[in-house]
Amino acid sequence: MTLTTPRDLTFDSHGTSCAAWHFPATGYALEGPGGRPVVVMAHGLGGTKDSGLAPFAEALAGAGLDVLAFDYRGFGASEGDPRQQVSVTRQQEDYRAAMALAATLPGVDPARVVLWGVSLAGGHVLSVAAGRDDVAAVVSLTPLVDGLAAGRHALASHKPSAMARSTAAGVASRVAGLRGRPARTMPVVGRPGETAALTLDGCYEDYLAIAGPTWRNEVDAAVGLELGSVRATRDAKQVTCPALFQIADLDRSAPPHAAAKAAFAARAVVRHYPADHFDVWPGKPWHEAVVRHQVAFLARTLRTAQVGADA
Repeated sequence: MTLTTPRDLTFDSHGTSCAAWHFPATGYALEGPGGRPVVVMAHGLGGTKDSGLAPFAEALAGAGLDVLAFDYRGFGASEGDPRQQVSVTRQQEDYRAAMALAATLPGVDPARVVLWGVSLAGGHVLSVAAGRDDVAAVVSLTPLVDGLAAGRHALASHKPSAMARSTAAGVASRVAGLRGRPARTMPVVGRPGETAALTLDGCYEDYLAIAGPTWRNEVDAAVGLELGSVRATRDAKQVTCPALFQIADLDRSAPPHAAAKAAFAARAVVRHYPADHFDVWPGKPWHEAVVRHQVAFLARTLRTAQVGADA
């Protein structure tokens, strides 16, 4: 695979400057009269574009797709306050703003924009694509699509005392915000028994293994309350473009049964892996298979779309 050096870009999302990397395609297999397809890519819970996304982007660029990877407002190299605060609504707005930039990149076919998301972003891409006819394909990797199902799923693997501490911290942070005070924060990831958004055995080591220089192990403690609003399964019914769901059947963080329901609703192509949530990342056992399946799906889908457009 030929590596490509990304180009630093910025775009405006509701008055805030967001940072992005543009990975130009290094192959021409998917180029058509309108140009090359382009993938819009973002991270999951508390993640930044420099935390493990580059190998995915490089593989897709090598297959003939441009890639735009970006940081949400308040995270990584993007501007915006408050910092480290997850907002489902704002992050989906950022996806839409990134799509607008991606469609204007040199040599890109604006009719072949692909949405790519992992974990929480795997749900975002469904909500953003819902009801639109200008999205060529969706890739949803180990997606978190239902906040309530995720909460029930967590009860099976977390001690009630740890769940109670995290919930109490979230309520306190939300109350502080309503009173005009700074939000309370907690780590994105911690070891079992600690108060953090993710505390399952192995999560701390797995997340830090991909963490980039702009990543901070900190998030608004109200993140659990915010995730309760995720309902991407309902939006999946309105996704009309081809979609690929990649489900880790042993996922302890994003319930695989909820992802399967959303995939059925979206009439998606589904790939299953005997893996946990972080086993799809670079350096982990299922990363190469996941990337290979993404490339194959997008090559097949986008070639078909190009043939249809030329007919």
